[in-house]
Amino acid sequence: MQLPSPLTAAFAALRQAGGRPHVVGGCVRDWLLGRAAKDFDVEVFGLDYEQLGRALAPFGATDLVGRSFGVIKVSLDGATYDFSLPRRESKTGSGHRGFAVAPEPELTEADAAARRDFTINAIAYDPLSQRLIDPHGGERDLRARVLRHTSAAFAEDPLRVLRAFQFAARFELKLAPETAGLCRSIKDTFSELALERVWGEWDKWCTQAAKPSAGLVALQASGWLAHFPEVAALDGLPQEPEWHPEGDVFVHTGHCLDALVGLPAWREGDAHTRRILSLGVLAHDFGKATTTHQAERRRQLRWVSPGHEAAGGPPAETFLQRIGAPRELIDYVRPLVVHHLAHHQGPTNLRDTTVRRLARKIHPARIDDLIAVMTSDHLGRPPLLSEEALRRIHDLRDVAQRLAVAQEAPQPIVKGRHLIALGIKPGPHFTPALDAAFESQLDGAFYDEEGGQEWMKNYLRAHPLAVR
Repeated sequence: MQLPSPLTAAFAALRQAGGRPHVVGGCVRDWLLGRAAKDFDVEVFGLDYEQLGRALAPFGATDLVGRSFGVIKVSLDGATYDFSLPRRESKTGSGHRGFAVAPEPELTEADAAARRDFTINAIAYDPLSQRLIDPHGGERDLRARVLRHTSAAFAEDPLRVLRAFQFAARFELKLAPETAGLCRSIKDTFSELALERVWGEWDKWCTQAAKPSAGLVALQASGWLAHFPEVAALDGLPQEPEWHPEGDVFVHTGHCLDALVGLPAWREGDAHTRRILSLGVLAHDFGKATTTHQAERRRQLRWVSPGHEAAGGPPAETFLQRIGAPRELIDYVRPLVVHHLAHHQGPTNLRDTTVRRLARKIHPARIDDLIAVMTSDHLGRPPLLSEEALRRIHDLRDVAQRLAVAQEAPQPIVKGRHLIALGIKPGPHFTPALDAAFESQLDGAFYDEEGGQEWMKNYLRAHPLAVR
């Protein structure tokens, strides 16, 4: 493992002081997966807290606020690293704060690793001897893509179940059967979790998943899908096989999410964009839970879900509140759910006014966001693809780009200052005139400020009492 040079020097000093420093946790896991190791955490055996502090003092400013946990933060060349003593943790109460921590410098490597949640996170690396320290078989599980708890102490912290959910999605892992069983045994402890911690795990799923469906499958196996009823309602919900050969709505949603993270819109998007798109695709079929039934179509009884896109708005909002998502995300996600079938509605040839109005309806989300949701929805029906559906999506993109509304909704060209310039005194009578101007703008009656002013002059001649 390649370590930053200041950290290598600190390791040598710790060894000289009688300590046994190991790199631990996620950076070892990531290194074994061939990913760039970052956020290096160090666990030091054989030294007490004062000895650890003295050995690190020559390397930079040390922050001793973690004494009760046996942790010292050290700044080395502008980066901050955590150096900790091995410790035991024991459950003393409910919630993530209900733990007693006792640093024990002489703890064995196996016992120190046992406090970690999963075997893949319980692997340590000694860079001085260049050896892995893996008492719980984490490397084996990592190769097998299995997510397994390290010890029975896993059950003491319910957040670990949601960590399993996002780890499964980020690293394409499957929950070990015995770990799934342990998760089910603590299903009732979900209420101990603070809402912000629930959102923290969902946020990692939204922004870092390599295979989002693996996270949902882990939730399903753990029994904790029940805590998210809007998602649980999709499990086993039938779809018409001719249109959805992949299976039920839960399976379809997983395929859609996996397709999404392969799209440039998600891959190249910032964290905010990834949240919007991941949650929009997750929730896009929530409305099917209340609209799905069998009806005769083409002289055959079929599963249909008429109006499910509009019906999905309320449960999408409820779900986002349930997982503690920031309020602003609701404003972005809900219109993506409600309008995700807009390309299937109306004539095959999109009118400019239709696209302008659609951009306005889904604001603050963008047409580009909606196209990503539509594309993911279409790709979530393997092996069924429709050239007609793809053409409609491409046409929507082309028209939106031509009208310059793909990334921003149309804004009113005619404003109050234009009415004032025409000699109209400000007042509530401005509103109907400006609303009428914007509607005509969306219809393509004018495209610039000069055209808008001329339109308003004609409007005032036809409606002299509307603004006077």
